[in-house]
Amino acid sequence: MAEENNQYTFENESYRKTYWHTCSHILAQAVKRLYPEVKLAIGPSIDEGFYYDMDSPFAFTPEILEKIEAEMRKICKEKLKLERFELPREEALKFMEEKGEPFKVELIQDLPEDAHISFYKQGEFTDLCAGPHLDSTGRVKGNGIKLTACNAAYWRGDSNRETLQRIYGIAFPKKEELDAYLARIEEAKRRDHRKLGKELGLFMLTDEGPGFPFFLPKGMVLKNTLIDYWRQVHKKYGYVEIATPIILNRRLWERSGHWDHYKENMYTTVIDGEDYAIKPMNCPGGMLVYASEPHSYRDLPLRVGELGLVHRHELSGALHGLFRVRCFTQDDAHIFMTWDQMKDEIKNVVKLFDEVYSVFGLSYQIEVSTMPEDHMGDKKDWDFATETLEAAIQELGKDYIINEGDGAFYGPKLDFHLADSLGRTWQCGTIQLDMQLPERFELEYTGEDGQKHRPVMIHRVVLGSIERFIGVITEHFAGAFPAWLAPVQVKVLPITDRAAEYAKEVAARLDGDGFRVETDLRNEKIGKKIREAQLQKIPYMLVVGDKEAEDGTVAVRTRAGGDQGAMSLAEFSEILRAEVDSKIIK
Repeated sequence: MAEENNQYTFENESYRKTYWHTCSHILAQAVKRLYPEVKLAIGPSIDEGFYYDMDSPFAFTPEILEKIEAEMRKICKEKLKLERFELPREEALKFMEEKGEPFKVELIQDLPEDAHISFYKQGEFTDLCAGPHLDSTGRVKGNGIKLTACNAAYWRGDSNRETLQRIYGIAFPKKEELDAYLARIEEAKRRDHRKLGKELGLFMLTDEGPGFPFFLPKGMVLKNTLIDYWRQVHKKYGYVEIATPIILNRRLWERSGHWDHYKENMYTTVIDGEDYAIKPMNCPGGMLVYASEPHSYRDLPLRVGELGLVHRHELSGALHGLFRVRCFTQDDAHIFMTWDQMKDEIKNVVKLFDEVYSVFGLSYQIEVSTMPEDHMGDKKDWDFATETLEAAIQELGKDYIINEGDGAFYGPKLDFHLADSLGRTWQCGTIQLDMQLPERFELEYTGEDGQKHRPVMIHRVVLGSIERFIGVITEHFAGAFPAWLAPVQVKVLPITDRAAEYAKEVAARLDGDGFRVETDLRNEKIGKKIREAQLQKIPYMLVVGDKEAEDGTVAVRTRAGGDQGAMSLAEFSEILRAEVDSKIIK
């Protein structure tokens, strides 16, 4: 009954996608009414809203987008019925040729000879489309529509083809939902890690190295603090750490399968007349480490972690701050185990993920990805591995959804989709079972029976890419990192030059206690110093003047503007130590 009640609401993904798909047709109709010379390409729904690609002799400026929006609202009020019909191939081609829509003609030409070629008509407008759609434009609420952007896009994603204009839009059944969405988008812009990274002095991106981020001193403090925590938690869960070379020869990558299946994304070079590649992932190096010495069943499970710098050739148009880069630190781990250890090891990894994500206040949704059509290995092994994944998370009391056919070619996997403070999701953690690489690299262990056996393996990352995770948490915390992560934890602010020496003493004592501290000794008003420290999102400010110097105290302020009053330096140090050690989020 609950599903029936939600059938025609945005809680139902299918209805939401249908609503947005209908909006894309309303957008196209509005454009053709106002600007008949524009040629239409494609207009699907997407994860958030819809878009339509168009070939226009002029740019769609913000002023033009406003006119199009207004026309879309009119079309909604007209309550035009959407009618589906089909045409034979030749008639369909003639229909679109007469309308002067060359992109539609090309799409029809590329359809199979026996394809059902369907169209949707609404009023005077007809579009080539497989659907589905709402039954009337009146189902879409005009005051809930907003065109959000217009960017360039290549026809069919081919950089050698026509450059089109892609108009993006969003729509909701209620204006209040639209307003809330737009407010969230504005907040996301305020939290953009590229903007905050520059303002807070964390990292920089240059034209000299597109996709290759530079970490600045404060960014390195943040990155190293994150890595230190990674090492602590992995030691607790029984991992050892290794490091493997960045460049390895072609024979290795052929053996792993990457040379045949991933070469276009790899950077290659020649050394002593032999082909080499910069590693796009750490796994093959990890296989060599395991194979370097004999193993017994007593050694298993063997949990091996690596913070390896990897390089992948991404298209320039796909690069995006720290979210999509060409080099990053992958926090890989490989667990070598027997088949009967598989379930317990999966549960152990999930518990580690729980501990790590909770520290950052990130919740998650688990997705089980099953055997794809293009896979290696026996179905019997796949079934056992998939059932074991599901059983492990069920025993932990975790909810999950099934993503049919989206596993890796070598085994099923669990993907962890993290939800941040704005409700956005990020795919970071993954647990992948691999029955193939141990076979390719002929990995073995000696069993209790004295015979040689093949181990099974888990690939897993918890943060994914250290760089990308820094981007995620920068936006999650809006740059206001909890004290344990903050590049600068305390700033000491003398009110006058007379208190400068005492400010230095306070900073030196806190530094000796292991805290990250700075002083602001400029000859500026204290109000300005406080405001600038708040803009730098420093967790604590210690204001010191003549009275504090005389009493041996500090006046404590938090970045949120809270005045905590005066206290001894020892008392403040104890408070901060407890906050840092417990990794409290404030």
